[in-house]
Amino acid sequence: MIRLRAALIVMTMILSLFGARLFQLQGVDPNDYAAAAAATGLVTLDLPATRGQILDRNGTPLAESVDGLMIVADPSRTKDHAEEIAKILADRLHLDYFDVLATLQKATTKSGNPNHFAYIARRIPSTLATSVVAEIDKPKDAQGRPLYAGIDTRRDPLRNYPAGDVAANLLGFMGANGDLSAGGGGLEQSFNKMLAGKDGTETYEVGGNNRIPLGENTEVKPVNGQNLHLTIDRDVQWYAQRAVRTAVQHSGADSGAAIAMDTQTGEILALADYPTFDANNPGASKKDDLGARSLSDVYEPGSVEKTLTTSALINLGRVSPRTKIALPANQIGGAGLTVADRVIHDYFNHPKIHLTLAGVIALSSNIGTALAATKFKPGELPTYLHDFGLGQRSNIGIPGETAGLVPSGNWSDLTRSEVAFGQGISVNALQMVTAVNAIANGGQLVTPSLIEGRATTGAGAAVGTAMTTRRQVITPETARKETSMMEMVTTQGAGTAPEAKVPGYRTAGKTGTAQEVGATCKCYDGSLDVSFAGFAPADKPRFTVYVVIKNPRSAGAGGGVTAGPPFREILSYLLQKYAVPPTETPPAALPIEW
Repeated sequence: MIRLRAALIVMTMILSLFGARLFQLQGVDPNDYAAAAAATGLVTLDLPATRGQILDRNGTPLAESVDGLMIVADPSRTKDHAEEIAKILADRLHLDYFDVLATLQKATTKSGNPNHFAYIARRIPSTLATSVVAEIDKPKDAQGRPLYAGIDTRRDPLRNYPAGDVAANLLGFMGANGDLSAGGGGLEQSFNKMLAGKDGTETYEVGGNNRIPLGENTEVKPVNGQNLHLTIDRDVQWYAQRAVRTAVQHSGADSGAAIAMDTQTGEILALADYPTFDANNPGASKKDDLGARSLSDVYEPGSVEKTLTTSALINLGRVSPRTKIALPANQIGGAGLTVADRVIHDYFNHPKIHLTLAGVIALSSNIGTALAATKFKPGELPTYLHDFGLGQRSNIGIPGETAGLVPSGNWSDLTRSEVAFGQGISVNALQMVTAVNAIANGGQLVTPSLIEGRATTGAGAAVGTAMTTRRQVITPETARKETSMMEMVTTQGAGTAPEAKVPGYRTAGKTGTAQEVGATCKCYDGSLDVSFAGFAPADKPRFTVYVVIKNPRSAGAGGGVTAGPPFREILSYLLQKYAVPPTETPPAALPIEW
């Protein structure tokens, strides 16, 4: 009985406590507890993925993600000192003061609950973000606590291009405000899905001003992006860009491009453009400088085309390097070779002369090439040009590549003559170096590659060295004969470009000078595009290089004088860097005249 009474007393006391608590909640301070309940909410935070690196052939980063921070706010805590905090953030981070102020003062959500989370700035360098927060935390209250509460940081990687403008024309840049989920051009755009990965999220519960340790907490981890490996050699790319820049500036040209290719594999070691831009700050450059002109710009190739014309004729058995061609007298503005209603001229005045086909190439005679081209049957030359890759995109993975143009239909005698020496046809620089490389590679065209292995573009195209194809365009014997004629071009006293010869190496090459079609009149406006293509060692080719300079204004500008020196510099650098020994065999010695 005593035990029963004791139990009843204990139960009565417990019920009394519950009753008192209920009375307190419902009657004494309901507003305080309602406010505490309302202060509980969920915050969702992005967990940024680390964007994949873009690496050169040696694993050197050309584009990488580095430590950065986002600055975030708890507006329910910043509202009381929003003006002071906004001023610091706007001044240090170059933000709009009024936008920041509005964010810091937005203390409640649309539903009326406290607003515990807002982004202030994304992708800020860690040192800068840390110093900004430290400045905000510096003022203290009477108890020594930070006076301005509610500003914090979270991890937020930044994109960095360690070499600045090196390969920027290929790499591209990031989207607005450095958004790592969207490439703004080049490889960053083409392979965005592969590089970007997928951001994660974290959702957690807050109460009052703090995270609830045992509250709701869910996390979806980010999936980091994959690395992209290029065939580019950073050092060769840097050197090629400087060589092109020098040539453009010294000749007063509009722009220039240079491409260096591994002869046997088709791998691109350098694809340089000038002007270009700093990928870390693309907004500081002109829009026209943000792409790869070597892929997007089309032009008439000029006399470099003659190597394809004569290769086709030799392959068909119609001519040889020693074929004799009689050239009529040429006078600029006067005598020359009449074809239909036009007169074809050589760039130099001469009386009636007798050249071999090797002499036609060595002296770059338009008249001699047009006469040799009369040996083509209808459709043969356009078929060969197509086999050499002209008029087709290479699809190496860079957006904006043009296809160029090979005239279609039945060619007139005039069209055949003009195309034979490089007018009336349009190409981009990559197409031209690929075609010339087929001659260097024993007549076998190997499709160019910029990506190592295999990668898929955003458009679904598989590209890379694993996708390389090969086709025999001309026979090895034809390629050897054409190479011997091209070697005469760089021979002192015989050809037009001895300045393009690499000292100590047998060097095969060809100059190109073509009239440029003006953007306004859509006609030849007097400006020129000059170029030089070639390879070394001539009897055992290792590298193929092509340089094109658009609209040089210096006196005497031409393929040999203007494009020959940067060609020689780039090829020489490659041969030395990769320790290619001279072959030490006798140079080609073909007759020029007969």
